[in-house]
This record gives sequence, structure tokens and C-alpha cells, in this order.
Amino acid sequence: MINDIITFGKYNWQLLDIKDDRALIITKDIIDLRWYHNDFVDITWADCELRTYLNTEFYNTFKKNEKVRIITIDNKNPDNPWFKTNGGIDTTDAIFLLNLEEVCEYFGDSKENLKIKGKQKWLISDENDQMRQAKFGDKNHWWRLRSPGYYGRTSASINSNGNVYVRGNGIYGRPKDGGGIRPALWLKL
Repeated sequence: MINDIITFGKYNWQLLDIKDDRALIITKDIIDLRWYHNDFVDITWADCELRTYLNTEFYNTFKKNEKVRIITIDNKNPDNPWFKTNGGIDTTDAIFLLNLEEVCEYFGDSKENLKIKGKQKWLISDENDQMRQAKFGDKNHWWRLRSPGYYGRTSASINSNGNVYVRGNGIYGRPKDGGGIRPALWLKL
């Protein structure tokens, strides 16, 4: 069932979607704090260090019989809908971060709010905030998305209150902790 928690590999995962014989899952909690990239430059998901890490080092934490269940998919990387920041080319990923549209769809369906800046200049705060909150250790913490933020040196994120931070956080350097990582993947059922 959607939102159930399952165990796969070393982690607990939240079930976000089921399509035919596969399920979209995301780690229940933030598993690590990492930078989006290893330098403060304009970068998209296609070329960032975090994507490389997730699809190599993190992917290799799974056992052989687990890897065969991970489905490699083509990801769309749309531009930031508020600031028109370049989202980059489509990518082929085994492990990925959610983008703005996906997080708004799967965590309480706030997709309509992505179209409306209105009074919310930098973020979306709505009735779904609590569903988007995630913990690192025993405290709520902010976590990264693969979408760009206000410009090419930021990535969109979810803040510790569960707001969709469309403006985003710096990809490297500030804030000091690098940002929470909640990997997602499509799993063969």
C-alpha cells in the first residue's frame, strides 16, 4: 500500500507509487548529509557529484540479488517552474533524488502550488508540510531534490518544516552541513 514502510538493503523505505510490477520507493529517513556537487559552480543533476555517488558508491552497497531488483529508468529533469533555471538533460539513473514535481505529487499532492508563486516567494507551505518532513538522527532536517533552485548553483530542497523550498540551497559550501539525502529508486516487485 502507498506510504507503507518496507525494508530493502540496509534501509527502511517509504512506498510512493506502484505501477504494474514495480514500486517507487524513497528512504524513510535522511541517510546522510552530502553536497550536491564538489565545487560551487553552475551544475545540473546530469553532471553533479551527488548523482555519480548515488549511482556508483551508494548503488554498490546493495547485494547482487538486490541490484537485479533495482530498475534503471530515464528521468526527466525539468527547469525550475518558478525561476526557469535550467534543469539539464534527461538522465538514466538507478538511484536518484526526487524532483520538484515528484515531491509535490507523492507527498500530499501539492503540484498545483508549483504553478502559483503568489504570496509564497521562495517556498511552498501548505497542508502537506508534515508529510514532507524527514529526520536525520532524531531531529527533522532539510533534504535535497535533484531540481535546480533559484539559479544553477542551488538545488531545490525540502526544509525541516516540510516546506518545498523552490529557491533552493547552495550546492556546495553553505549551509555547512551539505544537506540531507533521501535516495529514491524503482524496485521490481
